[in-house]
Amino acid sequence: MRRAKSASSQADEKELSRQRVAVVIPAKDEARRIAATVRSAKAIPHVDLVLVVDDGSEDNTQDIAREAGAVVVRHSHNRGKASAMETGAAVVAMRDARGKLPRLLLFIDGDLAETAVNTAPLVDPVFNGEADMSIALLPPQPGAGGHGFVVGAARKAIASMTGWTPVQPLSGMRCMTREAFEAATPLARGWGVETGLTIDLVSRGYVAVEVPCDLKHRPSGKDWKGTMHRASQFRDVQLAIAARRLRKRSTADV
Repeated sequence: MRRAKSASSQADEKELSRQRVAVVIPAKDEARRIAATVRSAKAIPHVDLVLVVDDGSEDNTQDIAREAGAVVVRHSHNRGKASAMETGAAVVAMRDARGKLPRLLLFIDGDLAETAVNTAPLVDPVFNGEADMSIALLPPQPGAGGHGFVVGAARKAIASMTGWTPVQPLSGMRCMTREAFEAATPLARGWGVETGLTIDLVSRGYVAVEVPCDLKHRPSGKDWKGTMHRASQFRDVQLAIAARRLRKRSTADV
């Protein structure tokens, strides 16, 4: 299932040295930050492709991202993060050279700006075959208004269904192999995508690790908009969990 390490094989080491990474950035209305995010992501070691999926933005996110050096694809209307991730992975696959190792997929948020390069530590454990998926552990974000309710619900569900307890189960910055990504598709919809990804992969024997990354992004605040965001997040996480519990029971009954 997992990519094997072959330290004793010069051929394998030579092939691994050719491994490349594609940064996939789902983005909606990120015109203010996307250029800095793209330029910063291009500096990550082993990255040779930065792809922005403009998920129905109403501003000029796509134009600014393209000018900053990204390959850009656009959804004509907002389809959600999971759909943007699937679109991005499909475009990367089309750009992977036949007969070469498929690129690792590094998913990051469009609002990381200059700190995007600090997702680089996520690449190493996947690149070296130590994990199938790495997840960013973010430092406390100034202005964050949540109380950990959604995080706690996701963490508890993941632990009960996989035996692994993540610290930040909702972190969206993740690096993974092509094999792992495809094993988790179709992705959970809406804000349940990260919870669903983790349950699907770890429960199937894929290895996930969390890696500290010094990242700064725009957190949801304590205002009405932030409260509604967390309510939507909780709904989508619960839907993702319920779907996987149902699937598990259905499989057990077969």
